[in-house]
Amino acid sequence: MTSQQRVALVTGASSGIGLVTAQALRKDGYRVFGTSRKPTADTDGIKMLVCDVTDDASVRTLVADVVEAAGRIDLLVNNAGSGLLGGAEESSSAQVKALFDVNVFGVVRVTNAVLPIMRRQRGGRIVNLSSLLGLVPAPFNAFYSSTKHAIEGYSESLDHEIRTQGIRVVLVEPGFTRTPFEDSITKPDSILPEYDLARSSAAEQMREGLEKGDAPEVVAKVVVKAANARSPKLRYTAGKVAGQVRFMRRFVPESVLDKALRKFNKLPAA
Repeated sequence: MTSQQRVALVTGASSGIGLVTAQALRKDGYRVFGTSRKPTADTDGIKMLVCDVTDDASVRTLVADVVEAAGRIDLLVNNAGSGLLGGAEESSSAQVKALFDVNVFGVVRVTNAVLPIMRRQRGGRIVNLSSLLGLVPAPFNAFYSSTKHAIEGYSESLDHEIRTQGIRVVLVEPGFTRTPFEDSITKPDSILPEYDLARSSAAEQMREGLEKGDAPEVVAKVVVKAANARSPKLRYTAGKVAGQVRFMRRFVPESVLDKALRKFNKLPAA
């Protein structure tokens, strides 16, 4: 990165982790552009732009507008995403495709639009927001978890491909975070009575987890750290619980982890 002011682009920055991350980057000295699906007023020195990450033309326009205004993009934070809570059997293929279009292909679209800019600059950093559910099974969050597992594999592979171009890709893996994420969670479109009780329990557990979770500032601090690291790690956990889950995934035997996950998710022993 050069001595001139660094430029950051944060998707999904109208609220929650995205907004707090954009504010933290601004405080750290970045010139920050944020995105939202609907027009949003600029705030705290953050320039808000409209972008639908599921639309190629919208993404191309976004990146062109940022480059026209700032001349460069040093940091991309892929944060935009949505959830889907219910039994895996309860969602149609169309609903699953729509989730992947935001959480996975949205990341791919914005990244592909930004990479030529960073390559021309001979440097840049891409931070992809994953989740602890990208590390472990997630009953009744199977497809959301699948999108985060996909982001994990995509990010690690892409980092190897573009590292020699001076660009690095890193993952930030939060646990439960106190944000309005619950508002973006979609219900299944093919509800089955067989899952009513367990689905309701999972929704309540999600609600409790978000209420008791880490402050979004915890995640934002880790994003800033990952963005500024001279020799970045591939993965950064954000919050105590996420760190514990990552440790368990790496070192705890599968049979023990299986029992622990069923207990945590209030599922009967099997």
